[in-house]
Amino acid sequence: MPVVVIANPKGGVGKSTLATHVAGYWARKGHAVVLGDVDRQQSACLWLGLRPPQARPIALWDTGDGDAIAKPPKGSHAVLDTPAGLHGWRLSDALKLADKIIVPLQASIFDIYATRDFLDQLATHRRAGHAQVGIVGMRVDERTRSAEQLHHFVDGLGLPVLGTLRDTQNYVHLAAHGLTVFDVTPGRVARDLEQWDPITAWLEA
Repeated sequence: MPVVVIANPKGGVGKSTLATHVAGYWARKGHAVVLGDVDRQQSACLWLGLRPPQARPIALWDTGDGDAIAKPPKGSHAVLDTPAGLHGWRLSDALKLADKIIVPLQASIFDIYATRDFLDQLATHRRAGHAQVGIVGMRVDERTRSAEQLHHFVDGLGLPVLGTLRDTQNYVHLAAHGLTVFDVTPGRVARDLEQWDPITAWLEA
């Protein structure tokens, strides 16, 4: 079963939002899903605790508290939320588990260059055939110059931009109830679901 790692060493870029939504998407598809969280803030675990019992089930992936990240349960689609500052053996440990790696990245020149070394490392990782790597632009307005800069920068690394997600309160309000855009009536979040289409197609590929 696939393991998706959500990673970016910079904080505040939307890792937990992406992690919970990938888990929510797979749950909607009827898969057994586990969500792991190795971030000290435990945002994904908090979100799981808020998830209502009538929502499609997502189980906690017990990643352990030792040096190595414990493998997810067999037979489950697994998502791993990672902390800011991820580097060294901890980063290597997470990447070894991954079938796919998603990097949330805001379309700010400061965010882009703050993650340059990390993206270079992932590009090498991808070329070595260890895992598929994709970028998701977070809080992006595709009509802006900054969105154009994001695509130009990432294209130069040979990494695909899977899609972009707009800045909307939908994500904030749903997270407060342990939900995702995949858990509510599609008409309420039609624009957001449309933005997720290319990302979920990549997940399924």
